[in-house]
Amino acid sequence: MANRQRSRSAETRQAILSAAGELFAERGYDGVTMREIARAAGCSHTAIYLYFKDKEALLHELAVGPLTALEAELAAALGDVGLTPAERVRAMGRRFIRFGLTHRNSYHVLMMARAGRVDEEEPDLAVNALRNRLFALLRRGIAAMLPDGTPDERVLAYSRVVFFHVHGIVETYRLSEEAVPALLARLGSTFELSLDVLLAGIERTAAAEAQRGGSRREG
Repeated sequence: MANRQRSRSAETRQAILSAAGELFAERGYDGVTMREIARAAGCSHTAIYLYFKDKEALLHELAVGPLTALEAELAAALGDVGLTPAERVRAMGRRFIRFGLTHRNSYHVLMMARAGRVDEEEPDLAVNALRNRLFALLRRGIAAMLPDGTPDERVLAYSRVVFFHVHGIVETYRLSEEAVPALLARLGSTFELSLDVLLAGIERTAAAEAQRGGSRREG
């Protein structure tokens, strides 16, 4: 009896998560209520709170697995000592694009729902702390490819530029019905080229800024 009850409880919990994921993807996080999620999951509007305290708890449960996996991938790229700093950032960008396209139906939920500032040190939501760890990895990668002494605010700005770029690629194809392998086979080289051009531009701009700063100090 206890095993059967635990099994039913696990099934109900998974049904709630599945319903929440589908509704969030269809109508956005803010456009869905706990009552609607409960109805779609086949449970009462009171029973849902036995499993999840609120929508934020549902968001965290849906996002933590995929984002933790992405964090491990970005950390692996950042720690690849066989690559140059720019190549590490390129690898991180490539992995983020693949992640976004692979999870394009839930991308807005995973990355954007209740999102805060990427430079916030102690965000209120656990999911935003995880998102900020992802950005911090990118920021570390960018810092390593910039001249020594580059101000923190410039490192942050360049990191945002790279994030805007890869985020824009995902958004461009988020509603595409083309399968991810086919999409990457057709456009992967273009994505790579775009990262190469972007990072080369960042390196040149940062070097020029460093040179101008050195000239002012000498003067």
